Amino acid sequence: MAVTMLDPKTALIVIDLQNGIVAYPTVHPASEVVQRASALAAAFRRRGLPVVLVNVTGGAPGRTDQGRNLGDLPAGWADFVPELNQQPQDHTVTKRTWGAFTGSDLDAHLKKLGVTQVVIAGISTSIGVESTARQAYEHGFHVTLAVDAMTDTNPDAHINSTTRIFPRLGESGSTQEIIDLLEKRSA
Repeated sequence: MAVTMLDPKTALIVIDLQNGIVAYPTVHPASEVVQRASALAAAFRRRGLPVVLVNVTGGAPGRTDQGRNLGDLPAGWADFVPELNQQPQDHTVTKRTWGAFTGSDLDAHLKKLGVTQVVIAGISTSIGVESTARQAYEHGFHVTLAVDAMTDTNPDAHINSTTRIFPRLGESGSTQEIIDLLEKRSA
């Protein structure tokens, strides 16, 4: 696991760091994921690079063995955690499927900005993060995964994504490695 480089126009995509999701029990403490994702967002903003904040308010239709119907959400459930320090220039995507590209303007928005690479963080590693990473790869973006800025509700699923799936989609590294690459580039 090593991030070799960041393209000049790299965007950060933060998946589902919202009140309702961070309340779920996770493999790694959600508070640490939020802290690292917030550090990434601040570093991207300091350099004038795009930050995309994604939340979820529904699920895709269709029957599954482990259906998770979000139903009527309580007030504030889909609100981003305050630690992300959402800014007016941040692009927001509300998804109703696992991946942030489906049914949204995300691809068009990133391409309009000239983005060629995305860094992805958030919850849940094997669902929202992995689905968005797969879609980003399929849309032609270079993909980098901040593996210490993500977690899952299932330890086996988290390990499967980080060790078997992510190496096929892009490069993985730590929050600090990514921030260090951003700092070297602007030095």
